[in-house]
Amino acid sequence: MSDPLDSLDPRQRELLGTWLPGLVVEADMSWDLVATTVLRAKAGTRLVVAKAGGPGDHHIEREIRAHREWTGPWTRIGRAARMLYDDAAAKLLVTEYLPGTLVRDTAAAADLDLYVQAGELLRAFHDQSAVEDPGYEARMNVKALARLDGPHRVEPETADRLRALVRSWPAPSAVLVPTHGDWQTRNWLQDNGLLRVIDFGRAELRPAAEDFERLATQEFVWHPGSEAAFLSGYGTDPREPDRWFRQRARAAIGTACWAHLVGAEDYEAQGHRMIANILAEAG
Repeated sequence: MSDPLDSLDPRQRELLGTWLPGLVVEADMSWDLVATTVLRAKAGTRLVVAKAGGPGDHHIEREIRAHREWTGPWTRIGRAARMLYDDAAAKLLVTEYLPGTLVRDTAAAADLDLYVQAGELLRAFHDQSAVEDPGYEARMNVKALARLDGPHRVEPETADRLRALVRSWPAPSAVLVPTHGDWQTRNWLQDNGLLRVIDFGRAELRPAAEDFERLATQEFVWHPGSEAAFLSGYGTDPREPDRWFRQRARAAIGTACWAHLVGAEDYEAQGHRMIANILAEAG
């Protein structure tokens, strides 16, 4: 059996050896669709998680920034892991290991109290800071158009409709807050009813409503009452209709195009369903 550490580059292995002498890998928890190796390991009596990015990785630097700047409201109450070591240049970080089981694809995914907690935690994360960005929506529109000009399996007529839609939009100034970027049950742990949060590889300053996108497409549809429970925890609903439509349209384009590039057929199909829904709304 191959050593999981073999997937790391020499500098990453050297740093782990320096930070945590005698490290023993217990499990490879990597998600095969991204160029990131995620290892659960033991250093003495301490359980840790090591994350190492490959050459094309764009997640580790964002995760390190999130741990340095934004996870405090959660780590102070034991809802997120503390970062123990990091080296952005080497694309490597080590965090505490959090107890709990993933919520996705378990009975806990329908537990409305977990959605209340998820709303409360997200609101605390978003409330840390806010900055106005006059060019945000314009940049996101350009990015969506670039995706449609790249490789995908969106029908040509559908792609043309999407291009025309994006080009018709205004691009008003946006208020950006710290966002998790992948807020869904796949990144929630539950431990005897207590919700904890993992994976900050997509954390970035964005409009608050963007952390509602995955839930609105998935969990809010699958689990009755989850949206109301989540909003009761969050306290308000930041999804202003016109902005929310534009966000969902860009997310639909991004999901279909990204999933095609990485060969994730389930997510690609989801992206195409999202596109169909958007165009049906647009009329």
